[in-house]
Order: sequence, then structure tokens, then C-alpha cells
Amino acid sequence: MSDREHDIVLFGATSFVGRLTAGYLQEAAPPGVRIALAGRSEQRLASLKESLGADGWPVLVADTRDEAALRALARSTRVLATTVGPYRRYGLPVVQACAQAGTHYADLTGETVFMRDSIDRFDALARESGARVVHSCGFDSIPSDIGVLLLHERAVSDGAGGLEDTELVVRSFRGGVSGGTFASMRGMIEDRRRDPALGRLIDDPYALSPDRAAEPDLGPEKDLAGIERDSLTGGWVGPFVMAQLNTRVVRRSNALLGWAYGRRMRYREVMGFGDGLLSPVLAAGAAAGFGAMLAGMTWGPSEALLSRVMPSPGEGPGERAREHGFFRIETHTRTAAGRRYVCRIAAQGDPGYKATSVMLGQSALALALDGARLPERAGVLTPATALGDALAERLRAAGHTYEVEALAG
Repeated sequence: MSDREHDIVLFGATSFVGRLTAGYLQEAAPPGVRIALAGRSEQRLASLKESLGADGWPVLVADTRDEAALRALARSTRVLATTVGPYRRYGLPVVQACAQAGTHYADLTGETVFMRDSIDRFDALARESGARVVHSCGFDSIPSDIGVLLLHERAVSDGAGGLEDTELVVRSFRGGVSGGTFASMRGMIEDRRRDPALGRLIDDPYALSPDRAAEPDLGPEKDLAGIERDSLTGGWVGPFVMAQLNTRVVRRSNALLGWAYGRRMRYREVMGFGDGLLSPVLAAGAAAGFGAMLAGMTWGPSEALLSRVMPSPGEGPGERAREHGFFRIETHTRTAAGRRYVCRIAAQGDPGYKATSVMLGQSALALALDGARLPERAGVLTPATALGDALAERLRAAGHTYEVEALAG
């Protein structure tokens, strides 16, 4: 299969989501796939290996501050999947090691500034070495990115023209915010405080574009902050906490594909609250809660309180909560020919933990095993442009829903 010693190295394997991903890979990886566990503590890695009963999995010790160890780690494997965050603090040396070694890479980042730095510093190197560097391989941003790709493919198949108004609507959701996600959000707010230029980058709807000057001017494309009656779906909608990252990932995919989705695609993400009598009240309450959370993370006393009540990195919900979580999403589009489609996306399991461990695990397996079916592309990519239909098929086989349907009108 390869002259590399391992097919997949899971770096940060003893983190909370790392342990879940390791358990999932043990169940889902086909026989013969060579997997290794990596992290800073040999003792903790050995304990995880024993708890999994993964006798054949090597344990590899590496620290993000040790460049030589990272280079050796990257050179030992075909794919390095990492849960070591916040990624802006710890991730760039890992990306560099993989880009230099021609090793495929997958992570769970939700950090716009880290992704922009990764693109600017290592995209050309990764393209030269043949490495696929794939950011955001969890609930951020696989449902968003793969859903729009599938809508595009259906519209092309039907001769319906390019995508125009396109919107992800979260219909129902049960799950918590991970300690790592909370740390990443705090990091981005701190970046904004320290450097106004980073704030402008985070707010730019095309922050991750490979060619910002070539992007279309479609007027204001701000993420929804309040509530409104949605013209595309007819219900009341409010802000979605992950929209500020996911929308940038989808727009990067469109640009990397030569704007194949459409030069007039306007994309946003919202929470849906239906069209009942109480819907605007529910939407307003959710929007107020969202605003209060962001304000609390920028005001000293509230920030300290949030730090006490929110999970720390490495913490997460118990098994019962993880099993009973879920998400149900609809991504709607209207094409240039006036055709309407919806991609229904769903999974059982806490979105940020159980469902994300499936997404990261299947992304790593796709990078390791599906080379002949993947797009012929290297560099700093997105799930849609690096993994495409192969990942969609894998996720369906793993029990996730990705279904496109044509709508009347």
C-alpha cells in the first residue's frame, strides 16, 4: 500500500475527541489498516491503547514544540489526523511537517485566522509535495461543505444552472460545546482584541479565498446577527454560531473549483424556528442568548464566569449525552434557472463529539485508502475539494444522511 510505516497517525489521541476518534477507527477501519496513536504522554497513550484493546497499534511520542519529532511523525505515515488545538497556538508546525513530507493532513479547526495562516504559508509547499491539507473535518465544516457540493452536482446533472441563493438551516440540534471549541472561540476573540486587522479578516466573508480580488461583488454578505422572516424557506430564522467559519469554507471551495457552484452564489447559515405563532419569539430568545454569550466572552467578569462553567479542553459530555445528541440540517438552494433543491443532512450522536469523531475518522480513512477516487488536487484544501463524493459515500455508509431532493417551484 505504501512505503510509509503507518497508514494513519492520530495525533492528540488522548484528548476527549481524540479518544472518541480512536475508538471509532478501531471499529470502522478495515483489516490491515495500520494505525498509530500519537501525543505528548507515552503513559496516557499506552493506557488508551490498552483500554481500546488495540494491541497492534504503535504508540508515538511527539510534542508540537519539537520540530524534529513532528518531521519524523509526518514522514512515518500517509495521513496525520490531529485534534491538538487551539490550532493557531499548536497547529502550524504540524501543517508544515506534513506539507514538507507530502503527508495528507486532517484536523477539526474552527479558527479562521489559523486557516488563513496555513494557506498563506504552506499551500504552495503542499501542492509541490502532493500533500492534501484538509482543515475543518468535523461538524465544522463537513455538513456545510459537502451539502453544497452535492447540491451543485445535482444542479449540473439536471442542467439547472449555477447555484444562487443558498442557505443552510439548522432544523434541530442537541449537543454541547466542547472545551476545545470554547478555547478556540476565546482565542479568536483575543486575536480581535489585540489586532484590528485580524478582526477585519475574521469578518471578511471571503477570508479564506485563494484569490480575494477575483471574488464576485454580491453586496453585503454579513452573517445573520438578529432574526428575520426567511425569503428562501418561509420560516423565522436566527444566527447560527458556526456560520462565521463554515460560510468561509464553502466560499473557498467554490473558488478552488473555479467558481463552479456559480459566480452569483450567495451563501449563509442560520438556525430555523419554523413559522408558527411562537417562532419569532423563539428566534429572538436564541439570538439574545447568542449575543449574550459573545458579550460574556469579551467582558472580564462574565468571561471569568464562563471559564468556570464551560468545559475545559479535554473535557466533554458523558456517554449517554453523546449517544442522545443529534443534528438535522437542510441546505436549500435556488439556481439560475429558477429550480429549487434541498440537501437533507442528519446524524445521530452529539454533533461536536460523537458525530465529529465519525467525520474525522472517515476523512482520515478516505485520505489513506481512497486515493484513486479523490479529486486530483493538493494544497491547503477543504473537505469538498479534497474528499468530495468519496467522503459523502463513506458518511452515508456510516449512518449519516446526505440526500438531495428537487422541490416544486
